[in-house]
Amino acid sequence: MSPERRLLAFAGAWLALAFAAAFEPRLLGAWSAAGIGLALAALGDALVLQRAGPFEATRDVSSALSVGVVERVTLSIANGGSLPARLRIFDHHPAGFEARGVPREADLAAGERASFAYETRALGRGKHRFGRIELVARSPFGLWRRRILAGAEQELRVFPNFRAVSRYELLAAANRTGELGVRRRPRRGEGLEFHQLREYREGDSLRQIDWKATARLHRAVSREYEEERDQQIVFLLDCGRKMHARDAELSHFDHALDAVLLLAHVALRQGDAVGLSTFSGERRFLAARKGTQQLRRVLNAVYDLESSTRASDYLAAAEALAGALHKRALVVVVSNLRDEDHEDLLAAARLLGRRHLVLVASMKERALAQALDAPVRDLDSALTTAATHQYVLARHRAHERLRKAGVLALDAEPQQLAIALVNGYLDVKRSGML
Repeated sequence: MSPERRLLAFAGAWLALAFAAAFEPRLLGAWSAAGIGLALAALGDALVLQRAGPFEATRDVSSALSVGVVERVTLSIANGGSLPARLRIFDHHPAGFEARGVPREADLAAGERASFAYETRALGRGKHRFGRIELVARSPFGLWRRRILAGAEQELRVFPNFRAVSRYELLAAANRTGELGVRRRPRRGEGLEFHQLREYREGDSLRQIDWKATARLHRAVSREYEEERDQQIVFLLDCGRKMHARDAELSHFDHALDAVLLLAHVALRQGDAVGLSTFSGERRFLAARKGTQQLRRVLNAVYDLESSTRASDYLAAAEALAGALHKRALVVVVSNLRDEDHEDLLAAARLLGRRHLVLVASMKERALAQALDAPVRDLDSALTTAATHQYVLARHRAHERLRKAGVLALDAEPQQLAIALVNGYLDVKRSGML
């Protein structure tokens, strides 16, 4: 229990009266009466406040949240005492959360329960903990306040943002994935399984026409194919220091996790097995498996993972993964490629490429495009533009050297990485390269 400002103000006025009474003895009576009255009022007010309660508090919040997504938290407060109470309610949300709608004021009659909701948004992944709910009760005269901790602590997990997965699920159900940016390309090559015969449709290639069935039925008939299933997609995720770079609120590492999550979901829907291996940070390995539960395993494997301060060692990561993979797979290396990484990454890709198909997905900073779009007004801006052009050219040459070595490579801004990866994967499936 601690005094409120009102009590301190009254005490200050009483002391001022004492100072005046030192010079004017006729004020001693008033000073004494004021002191006795203030003491009795403060004591009675404190006794009433001490009898307030007990109070019960509960919190309703999901145990699994997504980073950057606004969620509702509901607090319920019950006054189990025989006296009314004036409360100011605080919720000790994690330090890495934004909150809107707390603290909140509430007047509770004896035996009354009140509930309210506020909005919170997690800014970082991993395990987080809500503290106990803090209630600050005020005395009837407003002279004292009492701090009460109620309810229980609560631990929850914050996962990468899977809104893109949810949106893909909805659009796929409506056969409108093009709205998400996923392209549909015509099939070509091998690696496709015959599905059924159907009537010829405009746009079908001559290769699809089944001439025997066409001659027998006297109308054009096409073969329909579906992509080969039961293939392996394994992510090789860079956890090195380059992934610390940020674009807006999220780091490149967070964008990489979002892309991995969406492509894992798409690949599992295609009937493929999905696995994961991390490098240049905390080492985590998830064997490739099929089925809807594998997406949950991927989430649990990476939700609390953070990028480290170590340099990216592509060759060591490739050697470790090559020893763990026994079946041909599409190995998706997700990183932030720089020109100085080329030789190490090329050696790693060649090692994996002996048995597997390698796709390097790299993120480029949005600041590069912004620097190139900025007008040249003086010498400094001209030098910045020239240096940016030189850097972009070196980056382009590094990707070209990878492609010439037989490695698939894509370069996208962080916000576009997820869709670029899905399109790259679908291109591989339809081409039959895997």
